[in-house]
This record gives sequence, structure tokens and C-alpha cells, in this order.
Amino acid sequence: MLGLMNEASTKALEYFHQGFNCAQSVFAAFADQVGMSERDALLFSSAFGAGLGRMRGTCGAFSGLCMVAGFCKGNLSGNPEEKEIIFSLTRELAEAFKQKFGTLTCRELLHLDEEMERSARPNERTQAYYDARPCERCVSFCAAKAEELIKQFPKSK
Repeated sequence: MLGLMNEASTKALEYFHQGFNCAQSVFAAFADQVGMSERDALLFSSAFGAGLGRMRGTCGAFSGLCMVAGFCKGNLSGNPEEKEIIFSLTRELAEAFKQKFGTLTCRELLHLDEEMERSARPNERTQAYYDARPCERCVSFCAAKAEELIKQFPKSK
């Protein structure tokens, strides 16, 4: 149904269907792998949903993926070479996302005319909500990509 379904995608979609935003859904699915409690992962990623605070900028699911990428290959210094590693990885992930969905921008994914939602209040989650949006597919895709990163760049505990 959603393609690229795996255990991480399933877990991320469970969060999404519980009402968590797209960024929370992707990032919280990896809380244990990144050494965070579920609570902290949900809190940490909560502002990134709906294109950053429902302003409909960069897709929240993609933001959640980038948080996992930062854990896997992020820099711990101001060294330009280290920064380049995470920036290059982020660009690769962005290209894969754009190839799949056409854009990184939440507003464009949802075919909204206005630059930003007038209200910060989220829409009610109904079957019509899910049917009209690519969000489930974006969450599933980003969780699958995040799982690939975790497997490719494991951190020792």
C-alpha cells in the first residue's frame, strides 16, 4: 500500500495515527536507537511538524529523517570537513525525497495556495484527512530511509 514498508515505517505510522505530527512520528520511531526516551524524542521533534510549526515549510517527516541523519553522521565540531559530511548526506536524502514526492515543501505536497496556514491549530484526523494527503507515504518513506541510516552507521552504546 505505502511502499518501502518495514518495521520502522510501521512504528512511525503508528505514532502518526495516534495523532503525533509527521516529524514526531519519524523521529520517535528511533528514540531507542538514538539514546533518547520516547518522551524526549516526542518533545524534541514536536515543533518540526507540518512544515515547522504548521507554517508549511520543509516537510516535517523529512525533518525527522534529518534528525536521525544528524545522530548518525552529524558533526561535533565547527570543522568544515565534518559539517560537509552531514550537509552532503542531507542533500542526498533531500534528492531522494524530491525524486519520490516532487518537493520538500509541505505546502506544495498538500497543494495549498497560501504560504502559511492562518491558524496553528492542526486539522482533525479523519479518514478523509488521511486520504487527501501524502503524509502517510512521506512518514513511511522517511522512516524507511532513517532505518537504512541507522543500519549503515550504527553507534556503539
